[in-house]
Amino acid sequence: MTSPTEFAPGLVLQGVQGPLSLRDFKLIAFDMDSTLINIECVDEIADAAGRKAEVAAITEAAMQGLITDYKESLRQRVALLKGVTVQHLEHVFTERLRFNPGAQTLVAAAKAAGLTTLLVSGGFTFFADRVKAGLGIDLARSNQLEVNNGVLTGRMVDQCWGDICDGAEKRRTLLEVASLLGIAPSQAIAVGDGANDLPMMGAAGLSVAYHAKPAVRAQAKVAIHQGGLDRLLEVLR
Repeated sequence: MTSPTEFAPGLVLQGVQGPLSLRDFKLIAFDMDSTLINIECVDEIADAAGRKAEVAAITEAAMQGLITDYKESLRQRVALLKGVTVQHLEHVFTERLRFNPGAQTLVAAAKAAGLTTLLVSGGFTFFADRVKAGLGIDLARSNQLEVNNGVLTGRMVDQCWGDICDGAEKRRTLLEVASLLGIAPSQAIAVGDGANDLPMMGAAGLSVAYHAKPAVRAQAKVAIHQGGLDRLLEVLR
């Protein structure tokens, strides 16, 4: 990959020359936590259990790529959430979760240009389904927390596609949706910030790092260091 060049302040391109045309792409896939939204949901849920520091440390190590088994790291974190109520999840959603700047603008522009929009997250359906609805995203895949009598059991529920949405599943989902749409992966955009986004970013025609970890920035074709998600529209016109 060629050396990075600053396309505009806080907007870096690598191996691609802008501007590009948004209409040349047919699919855009987004990570959720710290990409579309401002929080890591698992860390905020852990706050209720008095285990935020413990869970956040595992999250950070996984995001940096220091923990290579994402599934196991997520199982460890979810186990620490045992006993947290669904009422607390509601509180996290209403009080702490916000869309990141430019998220609504970018999703709307992508939809207007005819792209299918996909949310694919190592986070949880409780939040992902609401974010999907709130942003008008077409499709979503994420992990389902097991609940018994309004309380988290500390486990996740297997779904029809598999057990846990990790980096490999994010990549598989992007490729599956591209196949269903009858498009090449090169016509897809993948937007993320953590190590488990790298597989889908590597499969897509255009990879976008949003306020991302160093390892992710280094491999992305577009890196947004400053400003909102809508800064991608400076490159994709």
